[in-house]
Amino acid sequence: MTLDCFTDAYPVLAAWVRDGWVEIGYNDFSRSLVRVLDQGGLVWEGGEACSSVDEALRLAEDAIEAWLDEHG
Repeated sequence: MTLDCFTDAYPVLAAWVRDGWVEIGYNDFSRSLVRVLDQGGLVWEGGEACSSVDEALRLAEDAIEAWLDEHG
């Protein structure tokens, strides 16, 4: 997947990583598959029951879009 394909599929997440970051994968500290963070810390996490990474990223895309609408 090229960056343009990722940007096309997940435009909000692609823009988010200019100032924040997205973590993908399980770790010892969280059962979530995807975590979205900024300088202030964790903004969203989820994907525990997702059947694919794509599904988890789509949930993150929607959640961050809603978060941005609320927090400007």
